[in-house]
Amino acid sequence: MSSKKTLVIGASENEWRYSFLAVNKLLDKGFEVVAIGSRSGKIKNVVIETGFPDFKNIDTVTLYLSEKNQKRFYDYILKLNPRRIIFNPGAENNELFDLAIRNKIEPIDACTLVMLATGEF
Repeated sequence: MSSKKTLVIGASENEWRYSFLAVNKLLDKGFEVVAIGSRSGKIKNVVIETGFPDFKNIDTVTLYLSEKNQKRFYDYILKLNPRRIIFNPGAENNELFDLAIRNKIEPIDACTLVMLATGEF
C-alpha cells in the first residue's frame, strides 16, 4: 500500500466517467483512495462521501470537477494541506492553481490516468 493517500473529488459510480477509472486505477496500483462526489456510492471498497468529510493525511487531491464547481471546495482543500493538487483535463482553474502555490501546495495540470500509466504519479 502506497503512503500517497489520494482524494478524488468529483468521484462517480458511472463506469464511463474518468473519475471512476481513476479510482480503480489508483486502487490497482496500490494507492489508498478516498473519494467525494455529488452523490454517495461505492467504487470497489471506496465509499464515495458527500460534503466535506474529515479526511487526514491526504498527499494528493485529484480534481474531476469544472472550475465553477470547485469554488465551494477551496477552503476545504487548502485545510487538508495536500502535497499537490492535480487538475485533470476540464478541471483547469487558474484561481485555485494560484491559491495552491500561495499555500505551498504543488499544482499540476495533468491527467491522473496518464500519470499512473507512465509511472509519474
